[in-house]
Amino acid sequence: MNDFIIYISLFLVAFLGGLLVIWKKPKVNQNFKLLLSFSGAFLLAICFLHLIPELYHDYSPSIGLFILIGFVLQLLLEFFSQGIEHGHLHYHGDKKTIFPYTVFISLCFHALMEGMALTDPHHHDDGQPLLLGILIHKFPVAIILCTLLLASGIKNSKLILSLIVFSLAAPIGLFIANQLGNSLNFDTSIFLALAVGIFLHISTTILFETSEGHKFHLKKFVSIIIGLVAAVIML
Repeated sequence: MNDFIIYISLFLVAFLGGLLVIWKKPKVNQNFKLLLSFSGAFLLAICFLHLIPELYHDYSPSIGLFILIGFVLQLLLEFFSQGIEHGHLHYHGDKKTIFPYTVFISLCFHALMEGMALTDPHHHDDGQPLLLGILIHKFPVAIILCTLLLASGIKNSKLILSLIVFSLAAPIGLFIANQLGNSLNFDTSIFLALAVGIFLHISTTILFETSEGHKFHLKKFVSIIIGLVAAVIML
């Protein structure tokens, strides 16, 4: 796939998700959480069906280590992001003008790592499942982030600027990784391994998070099955 299309796609999906919040101010409701369940299932499936087999195609003992590092890295990031990556939104209704710097920086770093993963040279399917998985997940995350920023009471100008910075994080990550791979012959499969660890943590957290009262949620189960089937279709 053309790199320009990837750059534009990464930016636009995040930016349009944020604009939707500014324009419509949607609520993070049950239907929104179903979209997250779909994205979590899709990410988990492409990890097992596409990404992990690709990483082990040219086996290196260190690959598993970097997957594990990515998993732990996401665990650390969630201390700062407050779990926005898998649908958690925490804010107080007192409208204090306090910018959530730790959440914002954590999500930007997360997006940077996603972009860096897309440069891996071993994609036998042109990286389309990975790109689609990132885009599906990035849209709701951008909505939750902008909902949090809007609730924090910051000015619209600062909100839009923050959205632009967040939307640029993944394209910048891809650009940096491309430069490292092309100029320094850096093994960019490391970035994919880190991303797989991150995706495994996010997707399993989304899927195995229990509903209130530990009740079986049919709609969530169906959305998960649809996400898994969609990934299988892309084989």
